[in-house]
Amino acid sequence: MDRPDVVLAAFERGEPKAGVAVIGLALHHADPAAVLPVLPVVARALESADREVRRQGVIALAHVARLHRTVDRRCLELLRGCPRGNEADDDLWSFVPHRELPLWLWRHHLWERLVERLRRPFG
Repeated sequence: MDRPDVVLAAFERGEPKAGVAVIGLALHHADPAAVLPVLPVVARALESADREVRRQGVIALAHVARLHRTVDRRCLELLRGCPRGNEADDDLWSFVPHRELPLWLWRHHLWERLVERLRRPFG
């Protein structure tokens, strides 16, 4: 799957596997310069009323971050409403330049590292 228009059409038809198609699109859209058309489809999954499609949107966003090292503001806004510690949080922090990430994600990861350090102060 490498055509965002086909995935958007699946959302319009209410296809139950639209979230899976978003993951496929994130994995197979090969041109990093053309990845921006993928992100609105990921955002569409992140704002879905279906919990499973939202979860699949988080996974797709993690793949986009890992493969293309990019994210857009809309996806970040939608991701903020998801529980912390998900795949996208970790992949965004690992693969996207930190200067492009919002303060709430910094706080999450810095807090996580501080807690980890306090648990192992001498290790």
